[in-house]
Amino acid sequence: QGSQKRSNSTPETPRPKRAPSSRSPYGLFSPGSFSPSVTPSQKYSSRGGRGDVVASFGSVQGPAWSGRGGCSVRIFGHPEQNLSKPYKFMFQKALDVREVLAGRVEELGEVLRRHHGLDGFSSTALPAQEPVTVLGQISCDGNGKLNPKSVLLVGDREHSGGAQVPLDLSELPEYSLFPGQVVALEGTNSTGRRMVVSKLYEVTP
Repeated sequence: QGSQKRSNSTPETPRPKRAPSSRSPYGLFSPGSFSPSVTPSQKYSSRGGRGDVVASFGSVQGPAWSGRGGCSVRIFGHPEQNLSKPYKFMFQKALDVREVLAGRVEELGEVLRRHHGLDGFSSTALPAQEPVTVLGQISCDGNGKLNPKSVLLVGDREHSGGAQVPLDLSELPEYSLFPGQVVALEGTNSTGRRMVVSKLYEVTP
């Protein structure tokens, strides 16, 4: 038997390349290879059984509803607090929203004062060596999540003029706060820059 010589591949006489496979390896793992017999979906307009009940649970007696004319709507409450003309939702002016929120803080502050028997509220902007009681809303010092180091109190408009003061909550045994919460706090603000809270008064149902 004659010896077989290996064919040398040179630029002048290149080795013949193998013919490319007729089937791509990616086609072996395509969805069509695993489920080749999928029936095409029918068009939405040609579907059948429209309006038919295909499943039900329990017995339905089929209550009959009927209405009669002559119904009228009556609004209860003070006339000045009811809507007198149509308005676009979420198109309120910023000043109007601020007035409503400020009025809400004052209402809840009065509820806190009467419920807990508080004498009155002081300003959050003035330094206080002795414990004072202030009213305001919980806020955050940034756009991040509320944590014990980022809690601010935005004072009410009547007593504090909306002044903000950082809160030190280390002396409280427990607390649960969220941004926008209306609370009354008792604490000291010796420097006028940070209030050390000793008591927390919340709105209870």
